[in-house]
Amino acid sequence: MRLNLKKPIVFFDLETTGLNLMSDRIVEISYLKVHPNGNEESKTLRINPECHIPEATTAIHGISDDDVAGCPTFKQVARNIAADFEGCDLAGYNLNKLDIPLLAEEFLRAGVEFDLHRHRIVDVQTIFHKMEQRTLSAAYKFYCGTELTDAHSATADTRATYEVLMAQLDRYPSLENDMEFLSKYTTTTKNVDFAGRIIYDEKGIETFNFGKYKGRHVEDVLKSDPGYYGWMMQGDFTLNTKQVLTRIRLASARK
Repeated sequence: MRLNLKKPIVFFDLETTGLNLMSDRIVEISYLKVHPNGNEESKTLRINPECHIPEATTAIHGISDDDVAGCPTFKQVARNIAADFEGCDLAGYNLNKLDIPLLAEEFLRAGVEFDLHRHRIVDVQTIFHKMEQRTLSAAYKFYCGTELTDAHSATADTRATYEVLMAQLDRYPSLENDMEFLSKYTTTTKNVDFAGRIIYDEKGIETFNFGKYKGRHVEDVLKSDPGYYGWMMQGDFTLNTKQVLTRIRLASARK
């Protein structure tokens, strides 16, 4: 199986200090860029998160404070990563819930303009869960017929995800070998921001998805309660959520 690509696709995986989108940081990123002609490029970077890696997290991925002490910070490598990802489709395992939102936060903290919303995203986990309901290790054994060694290593997980997607395309005739199709197929939410605080309603209008204004159009709320914008900007929300809210507010002011 060879992917039907109109542009390069980057499979990537993150290892992090934890699962909190606002406070946790990347400690390793591994990505595999596959070109339309089948050529591949791979890269793995250890990242100094500038904070303590909890022992419980180290027990999962094996990366400790000592392992990243001399490594670059995300801000130091952010522009290179953005350049490698530019113009590519993106794919991975459980991207929609963790990797994409957390990567977006890191780019914003680093002050690097990189709009992940402009990229088609293929979440291989979503295909697996719709078809079989298992983990990445089980998916690899199921689709590829062998055990996944070095699970929770970003490099191994990235390669495994690429191989699982190709095996899924072989197994399921209903899946089109087309990144536009796969991106739509693996999108399970109508999120405007990656954290899902703002979503599109059935008419495609930005709508709050939490709190006292849940179900209300964002533009209407910002007009009727201008202070709500300031409360959110000072609140415990992701940088991406605040960026999206500001974009909606500025667009409304221009009308």
